Amino acid sequence: MSLCEVNNKSEVNISEEDENFLKNIICNFYNKIIETRDFNDFEKILSEWVERKLKSNNKNPNKFLKLMENHKESKFLFTSFIGFFYQLGIGCNLDKEKAIEFYLLSVNVTEIGSLNKDFIQKNIIIGKYLLSLFYYKDIILDINHKLKLQTLAENNDSGAQYNLAMYYMNGIGIQKDEKRAFNLLLTSAEKGNIDAQSHLVVCYMDGIGTQKDEKKAFNSLLTFAKKGNIDAQYQLAICYMDGVGIRKDKKKALKWFLKSESKYFKTVQNKKEKKEFKRILKLAIANDPIVQNDIGNSYRHGKGISRNDQRALKWYIKSANAGNASGQCNLGFCYENGIGTDKNGEKAFEWYTKSATIGHAIAQCNLGYCYENGIGTDQNMEKAFIWYTKSANAGCVIGQYNLGYCYENGIGTDKNEEGAFEWYTKSANAGYVNGQCNLGYCFEKGLGTDKDEKKAFECYIKSALNGYTLAQSNLGHCYLNGVGTNKDLLKAFKWYLTSAEGGCAEAQYYVGILYHGGVGTDKNYDKAIFWYTKASDNGIKAAKDKLTILLSDI
Repeated sequence: MSLCEVNNKSEVNISEEDENFLKNIICNFYNKIIETRDFNDFEKILSEWVERKLKSNNKNPNKFLKLMENHKESKFLFTSFIGFFYQLGIGCNLDKEKAIEFYLLSVNVTEIGSLNKDFIQKNIIIGKYLLSLFYYKDIILDINHKLKLQTLAENNDSGAQYNLAMYYMNGIGIQKDEKRAFNLLLTSAEKGNIDAQSHLVVCYMDGIGTQKDEKKAFNSLLTFAKKGNIDAQYQLAICYMDGVGIRKDKKKALKWFLKSESKYFKTVQNKKEKKEFKRILKLAIANDPIVQNDIGNSYRHGKGISRNDQRALKWYIKSANAGNASGQCNLGFCYENGIGTDKNGEKAFEWYTKSATIGHAIAQCNLGYCYENGIGTDQNMEKAFIWYTKSANAGCVIGQYNLGYCYENGIGTDKNEEGAFEWYTKSANAGYVNGQCNLGYCFEKGLGTDKDEKKAFECYIKSALNGYTLAQSNLGHCYLNGVGTNKDLLKAFKWYLTSAEGGCAEAQYYVGILYHGGVGTDKNYDKAIFWYTKASDNGIKAAKDKLTILLSDI
């Protein structure tokens, strides 16, 4: 294959064999597309087919792509196929923007080249299919799935009835129809579908597709609970506790709570924790917001009961709405991190603000973080600094660390190395691993204090032993270079490797170097390549350079 310059563009002189192969694969590709009826895993199936075709004909994907791109009739014949290569990363780096460009070129052809009109038409049709699927595959799949669900629902399949109800409820690929959704849920729920039963109760509670009726919601829950639906039993207990659709009854609330949790209690090994959970559950039912927050913590951390983020969220909501600062802070944390619910920065910010305003130190720290990173509000470094200061002064170790970081880097305030050292010290002395690590850095570099490599080493080792990956990497650096301790290459390798396995990109880079040079371990180029690649993928540019050098030497 030779290249020659034609109109400042590289053109490939293609052999007759390659020309025939190109036409043949385009025709086969076209046939496979128009014969497709199920678009699940469509791209995967077709890309595997293309790769098999190329391999069986000894065609290098990268060279084959260049062959098409530089062909004089590329614009008319191959643009759709080239787009597919870029969309799936066949013989090139995956590039969806380029894929779209080539698909658009294929569907916008208005002039005819010298090739057969049949091939040009195939290119246009392939481009239209691939462009449509690129943008609308999810909708196409939803419509196909809906048609199948309708058939199954008409045949009294309760699962299909529930799923079809969700289509109508949310207007997925169909006109939204809450009343029809409700009727499908009702039918499915009566057949025993647990998901349908839960959604049916929500419909009665909120008046979705039917009249709002708390009594009907309660009666439905009672029916489903007696049939063994655990979620219904739990919601029934809530109704008795809050008097929703029925008079308040603490004894019945406790009965249904314990019934709903009976199978989960069996998995709890710690009898003391289990007993404590039952004790505070009684207090929570009595609407004590402090204890309701505690119950939320029990569910979130699996203490005395199996972990259940959704139930943790519900208890935090009750505690927060009753004005408990800890409940408000925990509710904000759930919204920020998607615990038991979808992530919602605005709600996280709202609940952190309520909690922070009444003096909750952790909420004040979290509110500062929201301002620093623009979570649920506009980014505002000055306000971040103000809230970190409040949190630090209230004794929150993370707030103290963050305040130290602000002083070190001039975030929302002037740089102040002495201030950074002071707050890192407080955070470290309280046992916070990040604070211990950064205090070590202050001692190592003489930041806001006298340089003291021995103290730096001591801080790093405290933090490293508590599992902080950056400190583990710094400890590796100390052993490698004799900073505050004697050089020990074996220990250097051990700590770098521990840190690298924990995800620290800098440590991954150094593990690659150590394997590359056989420092503190045996030389192992395969492992060096592995860790250089990891570090490069995690943003260490020098790792990519080292990887290139190593590969060229092998």
